[in-house]
Amino acid sequence: MMLLTPAILILLLSLCTPGTGASEYTSVLTVPNGARWGKGGSWQFCRSGYANGLALKINFSLFPTISYDTALNGIRLQHRDDSVTKFLMGEWGTWTSFQVCPGGYLISFSLRTEKSQGGGDDTAATNTQFRCSDAAVLVGDGLSWGRFGPWSKSCNICSLQTKVEPPQGLQDDTALSNV
Repeated sequence: MMLLTPAILILLLSLCTPGTGASEYTSVLTVPNGARWGKGGSWQFCRSGYANGLALKINFSLFPTISYDTALNGIRLQHRDDSVTKFLMGEWGTWTSFQVCPGGYLISFSLRTEKSQGGGDDTAATNTQFRCSDAAVLVGDGLSWGRFGPWSKSCNICSLQTKVEPPQGLQDDTALSNV
């Protein structure tokens, strides 16, 4: 499997109109290091304005010979009114606590990915980090495997689309491979 093809890590983000259900956007932010496995979920927009926090769904096996690691399985966005937007996610893992910008909103992101392991256990995306409009950086509580790629361009984040590989039975599962 070839893991890192130029990606569609699409954190759909942007100048969504605050308080309107955020159904319009002006930009799509992408990064080049997401993986190609899986299918993209539908766009889910913030109900009011922009996202200011995130939580990750992480899976890690202590016994990789018995089961596959899938690393990053999901992302949830939190908003100023404490509402949460969920997206297509993998089946495995546990949710981390929310991290929230001290002031402002999420404006850009970077994805940590692990290169293809050949015949080994592929994980695709293992973590993400977001930059806030107040200059804070929120590094997810994901895994340390792989490397963070470049930062996306910046604009207020009002949505995202995740790409998730469905369960592969007895074959190698990767779960979330791109945003």
